[in-house]
Amino acid sequence: MKPKLAIAILCVAVCAMLAGCGGNATSTSSSPQSTQPSSTASSTTQQSQGIDYLALVNKLNALPDGWEDALETVHFTNTVGDDVEVEKKAYDAYLELKADLEKEDVHVDLDSARRSVAEQERIMADFTEKYGADYAKKTVATPGYSEHHTGLALDLYLIVDGQDVTENEDMVQYPEIWQKIHAKLAEHGFILRYLEGDEHITGYGYEPWHIRYVDDPAIAKEITEQGITFEEYKAGKVAPEVSYDFGNSSLYTREELEEAAVQAKCEFATFAGCELHSLRYAGDACNTPENLAWLNSLDEGKNYTQVCELVSDFHSPTSSTEPTAWNLDTEYTDYQWWLARTSDGGWQLLSYGY
Repeated sequence: MKPKLAIAILCVAVCAMLAGCGGNATSTSSSPQSTQPSSTASSTTQQSQGIDYLALVNKLNALPDGWEDALETVHFTNTVGDDVEVEKKAYDAYLELKADLEKEDVHVDLDSARRSVAEQERIMADFTEKYGADYAKKTVATPGYSEHHTGLALDLYLIVDGQDVTENEDMVQYPEIWQKIHAKLAEHGFILRYLEGDEHITGYGYEPWHIRYVDDPAIAKEITEQGITFEEYKAGKVAPEVSYDFGNSSLYTREELEEAAVQAKCEFATFAGCELHSLRYAGDACNTPENLAWLNSLDEGKNYTQVCELVSDFHSPTSSTEPTAWNLDTEYTDYQWWLARTSDGGWQLLSYGY
């Protein structure tokens, strides 16, 4: 059995943003306009040997060797004045997508795209110096394992009634606009990267703004029409459906328990080769002073006031070429996930195991 881990993992917007997956500014006034790589853009060609547009980069798969040397990118300035760097073909496809959307009076721009490994390392070093290594590991994507290193991952923001809408909490207020955007992605070679409910596969919560360029519209349509993640497409295998049971709690709403589940599922995605079968709430009895004291002891300086225990069943890999802590081809049951939150904060995953 895998030993209990006392690790604080937070899969929330700040983490996603530092992994390159979120908005970065407050709303400002701007008129919708096409973004062209003309006066404010410059091309950077390092090598012409090419890249694999279907490369998978996530929490388990690093950026392929030599990628940054082979990458050809374009720089441009978006409507809020930020410099954005994008892989060249992805940028050309984005401009076509943008023009197509404008025909339906939907206006977008790019919040962020490529972030180099060196830049991610600088962010990690800065956070480590300011907040300590433990906090940095919880909130900053591991350098080399962010999809934004590829230059193929694009974060959009909306322009609504002439206003730049860039904050995540504001952008999610426009589901009807995102629906129109998502419907146009595949024909331009893009997919929606982080699907709702599939956090245990992708490692990230639902992000309607995060799209990924795969180059071939036929492949993009295949992925989109099947409703699968990029991970599932690459593996050639669809993950089994997960069953959920949040019971009847007098302490938490179903929405609050679903938010806790997302944190556990984001971490489960790092369990290489494992298949999640079920996830359920252990009940209000877990919210005891003893458990609260224990979880506060795992994260010094916090004052957690509420506890949530989830339990899961999952299956370990049938085989592995790498060393693993799991017993191969084994069903693990009642695997515990312990989360806590402060009176005004979100859930944090603090410990998991037996």
